Amino acid sequence: MTEAPVRGRIGTLLAVGFLILDGVLLLIAGLWGRSAGPAIGGMVCLFVAGLVLILWRRHRRAVAELAEARRALRDEARALRDLLRK
Repeated sequence: MTEAPVRGRIGTLLAVGFLILDGVLLLIAGLWGRSAGPAIGGMVCLFVAGLVLILWRRHRRAVAELAEARRALRDEARALRDLLRK
């Protein structure tokens, strides 16, 4: 059960790493060649990498809230079950 979050974390970090690498290399190529196209592409890649990180943190926070709500619901159901058995 703990493999899925680790796999998701590794996949997300790899994707962000590749986006950052692509962004930096495109930005350097655009600045070195004095060309706007690759430089803009590099800036877009860097922006998207930052956006992925922000949204990933938001997603993890939402999943944690869902897990907490699920635990609370399970405890409440257990309490109701115990009350009915009395």
